[in-house]
Amino acid sequence: MAFRRIAFVAADTAPARRARSKLARRYGNADPERADAIVALGGDGFMLETLHRYMQRRVPIYGMNRGTIGFLMNEYGEADLPRRLRRAEEVRLHPLAMTALTASGARHRALAINEVSLLRQTRQSAHLRILVDGAVRMPDLVCDGALVATAAGSTAYNLSAHGTIVPIGAGLLALTPISAFRPRRWRGALLPHRAVVTFEVLDADKRAVAAVADFTEVRDVVRVEVREERAATLHLLFDPEHNLEERILAEQFQP
Repeated sequence: MAFRRIAFVAADTAPARRARSKLARRYGNADPERADAIVALGGDGFMLETLHRYMQRRVPIYGMNRGTIGFLMNEYGEADLPRRLRRAEEVRLHPLAMTALTASGARHRALAINEVSLLRQTRQSAHLRILVDGAVRMPDLVCDGALVATAAGSTAYNLSAHGTIVPIGAGLLALTPISAFRPRRWRGALLPHRAVVTFEVLDADKRAVAAVADFTEVRDVVRVEVREERAATLHLLFDPEHNLEERILAEQFQP
């Protein structure tokens, strides 16, 4: 693509705002709703916000790091940006769809690019029954919680919970317990990306649980279903020397 119309969006931080001003003066600043590409300036959190905001447009999004972590971002640079966009490699990702049923009978649906997590709301451990494609695989997991992560999200909260890193293109989801008490040795599972994971909250009146899909939190859930949303596609652009697949692979060899 020629990328004649580039939109610059920035996190609400001084470095990101300054970068947007400089780039807009140099290249112009198109309306994000009509742009050929969107350049997100900030850290990984802002990149997730941008991906959610413009998911329905299916426009390529290119991140440049003006934040702290920047795992989903490219290095910041002002020179020859249209050429960088043309050379960039595209990664296509599908988010997770969460459907959560609460104790009151309300049903909530949200999308997650990184992970869907269940977390205990009280001092008491959560008791979760886990089903995969309708079959009970874990009758009673006593834990602080559990999560399902995409490949892109497998290096985020999933990795902090000692979950397995999933390479891009592997066609897998990571199912990971959070501080499992019983069975103590269970470290989770890798599932086909088309698997449907269902969490049933046991003893929900006494042991309340919340479900979180990226930025959406639903409290007092009794049942949560998680599946890959194939109807939604995210288009991320990465410099060839800074591609996401290589970084996820390299992360597995960190000391």
